[in-house]
Amino acid sequence: MNIREQFEQLELKTLSSLASLSMNTAGRKVEEEKCQIRTEFQRDRDRVIHSKAFRRLKHKTQVFIAPEGDHFRTRLTHTLEVAQLARTMARALRLNEDLVEAIALAHDLGHTPFGHTGEKVLDRVNPRGFKHNEQSVRVVELLEGHEKRQGLNLTYEVLEGIMNHSGDNVSKTPEGQIIKFADRIAYINHDIDDAIRAGVIEEKDLPDDCVQVLGDTHGKRINTMIVDLIENNIGKDRLIMSNLVGEKTSKLRQFMFDNVYLNKDAKKEDDKAEYIIEVLFKYYKKNFNRLPSEHLGIYEGVEADKEDIICDYIAGMTDRYIVNLYMDIFVPKPWGK
Repeated sequence: MNIREQFEQLELKTLSSLASLSMNTAGRKVEEEKCQIRTEFQRDRDRVIHSKAFRRLKHKTQVFIAPEGDHFRTRLTHTLEVAQLARTMARALRLNEDLVEAIALAHDLGHTPFGHTGEKVLDRVNPRGFKHNEQSVRVVELLEGHEKRQGLNLTYEVLEGIMNHSGDNVSKTPEGQIIKFADRIAYINHDIDDAIRAGVIEEKDLPDDCVQVLGDTHGKRINTMIVDLIENNIGKDRLIMSNLVGEKTSKLRQFMFDNVYLNKDAKKEDDKAEYIIEVLFKYYKKNFNRLPSEHLGIYEGVEADKEDIICDYIAGMTDRYIVNLYMDIFVPKPWGK
């Protein structure tokens, strides 16, 4: 029995009957020889961490575009916080931590530069629309590792968890459901922290009833939400929050939309961000052959609309890359440079 098989037997003995066992995975689109050391979900986690798309998250907006302070969250630090919260819940519920971590680390790989502002623009200009969860799946299935024509070739359980981490979607696995809660808990709380740091809101602005139920500090609020989820979902295959904590969490989230996510001061640079993305989309639609050859090479033998190819290119950019590209294409350079 090799080390992987020992891990698989350990999962079988220690995890909940509801957990997704790596030995029972539905597999990959392209069958591969199994690793002697790592389980299938551990391999998926490692492939995500070593991907270029994962590294680019460090220069993509979470909420505040190009923040000056070093302590504001980026899409990468958000992803790491989601993974940490998700693993805590998975361990307490005796679910598969490796599957949870793989989904968490990959869930936002398809996010655009400038956060949800960029997503909104691409959804508007692309006739087929654009959703970051669908794009995250597209990243791992096509845009990463394309030289093998099989993407990262992740397991079906990880792909399904990525696809269903947002919106009204509900994952079939409890591990995938954990990511949806961990994502929401992470962004509500760290965005409060960042908004206070940015001077957009003050701690005293938070709804009193939410503070009384959830806690009066960042750590207390996260702890209340996590503990509530754990205590209310032992032995359940459909994760839910208690009525009280769920209600106050939703109210706090709505407070953030009203006072931060849609706040004119906090989003004063959004018009510029939208303009840059829209202009570049139109530029490449008119000058399609000016897309980099290495990007166009991804689609050899693959059916893809021109708009999707352009969206793939723009969505993969970091904030600073897209600004520099815009400057290079549209801003005149001094003579002689």
